[in-house]
Amino acid sequence: MSETAVTTKTANEAAPKHSRLAWLDALRGFAALCVVFDHGSTLMLEPVRDFLYRWLDLGQYGVFVFFLVSGYIIPASLERKGSVRGFWTSRLFRLYPMYVVALLLAAVAYRTGHGTIRGAEHHPGQSVFAWLLMLPNLLTGPNVPNVTWTLSYEMVFYLLLVALFSWGVHRHSGWYASAFAVGAVVLGGVLPMAALTHWAAHADHGGLWLNVTADALVLGGILVALSSRSWPARLGASVAGLTALVLVMVNQGSPYPWEGCVILALMFSGTLIYRAEHRQPGAGRAATAAIIAGVLALTTLAGLWHGRPLHESHQWQVQWATSVLLAGATFGLGLAVRHRKVPRWCAWLGMISYSVYLLHPLVFDAYRSVPALHRPHTLPVQGLMFAGCVAVIIGLSTVTYYSVEKPMQRLGRRFAARPLGSGRLGSGRLGSGRLGSGGLGNGAAAGSGSAEPAGTAETTGGSGRDTDSDRPGAPAAARSASSSSVVAGGSGASP
Repeated sequence: MSETAVTTKTANEAAPKHSRLAWLDALRGFAALCVVFDHGSTLMLEPVRDFLYRWLDLGQYGVFVFFLVSGYIIPASLERKGSVRGFWTSRLFRLYPMYVVALLLAAVAYRTGHGTIRGAEHHPGQSVFAWLLMLPNLLTGPNVPNVTWTLSYEMVFYLLLVALFSWGVHRHSGWYASAFAVGAVVLGGVLPMAALTHWAAHADHGGLWLNVTADALVLGGILVALSSRSWPARLGASVAGLTALVLVMVNQGSPYPWEGCVILALMFSGTLIYRAEHRQPGAGRAATAAIIAGVLALTTLAGLWHGRPLHESHQWQVQWATSVLLAGATFGLGLAVRHRKVPRWCAWLGMISYSVYLLHPLVFDAYRSVPALHRPHTLPVQGLMFAGCVAVIIGLSTVTYYSVEKPMQRLGRRFAARPLGSGRLGSGRLGSGRLGSGGLGNGAAAGSGSAEPAGTAETTGGSGRDTDSDRPGAPAAARSASSSSVVAGGSGASP
């Protein structure tokens, strides 16, 4: 049999594995639509919103689904490559191009009177440094568009993940998920919201210096981790991770003091589920199920307990409980049916969901700015207008995905493929974090996919043909045969 025939056979055998990634795309697309409805229903379909929100906050629920999906797949990418440089290159080219486009579109909308930049015009330098590392919700900068608050928690998760990986302790996901869940309960009522921001408000240009200092610590730590060897690399990764952890504990802009711990608990829960599914050491399925149940119970309790003084209505408590528990159940359902065929349009919606997530607030802001549209209408007319807005959102997202996201992903893979000097962390595997017999379980991460809240992971697009060379566990032949890759979005995953 010729080498070409062998390669083709191997790639074809790999296709069923890749097609199983579609369930992650479907979850991501569904979560994005929940967030779209959450924001759009404040302008249209108010009666429908009033009815549904008696029991469930769809925006919060969608975001929690995003974070579970992101926690499930992002660590696999880092661990499979064993390269911090490859990981950060992937994140840079997958997240930032569309993020910058969204910021520019928001600025244009503001200048033309069809949107808002939420006060950033009063503190442009301060805002730019808050946006620089996608940490606006943890620094003194506005969330523009408003959904970008969840990207702050995505970035914190990445920084913590790299720090843990650099010390070779990244596989204790159950402990981390449990620790953050306990932290949400024990500390959620006493953590100071925006403590550093309040301090900076009393100093001249304090907000600017806070943002610059945080950016310097995080970015400097990343650069040291990329350019140094052994313990300096670990030190750099640790400085960046600890800075992020401090910000998420004492300087959240919104929504609640306990929410940062809840989000990180859910993300590490997603990672734990991945490890159990791929039979990695220390991730037995029975123990994993018990830990996940405990995390969901504790994170639910954290909101019910600490949220009571802030929200006296019984409705909010019901919304919090259903958001957490149904997000866990939704992810579990997706995991249970992951081997079944997913409709192609569901996977495709997940593929463009990062753009959907970032652009939909801009479309709704534009709708709000037109008096002829934003006025009382009958419910059927509201339904038609909402459908029209969704069509515009999907159309714009399709354009930005194929013109911005996908080309930049290809460029990112070219950069990541360029070799650096041997022995450097950026070009190879890091000491104790190196993948070996304790790598990704049974060798390949079959069936793993990509998905990230706020929209940032690789996906098959439902057909199994649009594979990604970045994908965890993808055989070499399948990777070389793949013609393109895609990114998805979300959590923002973020409302």
